[in-house]
Amino acid sequence: MKKGIHPNYKEITVVLSDGSEIQTRSTLNTTDGIYKSEIDSTNHPFYTNKSFTAKAGRVDRFKRMYDAKKK
Repeated sequence: MKKGIHPNYKEITVVLSDGSEIQTRSTLNTTDGIYKSEIDSTNHPFYTNKSFTAKAGRVDRFKRMYDAKKK
């Protein structure tokens, strides 16, 4: 391995949105060694089988508003 070209690889704690913690090693630059995740298997639509349809209404509403202003 070449010296001086690789990032610093250190232990960090990943805190998931449900409060559980995982110890791992990463090159992520954190000041306190903790990474707080907002997404995990308890709230991600892929795992919960919930879709993004609530936000789709916002997109359609924006498109209708934008099209109305163009005319």
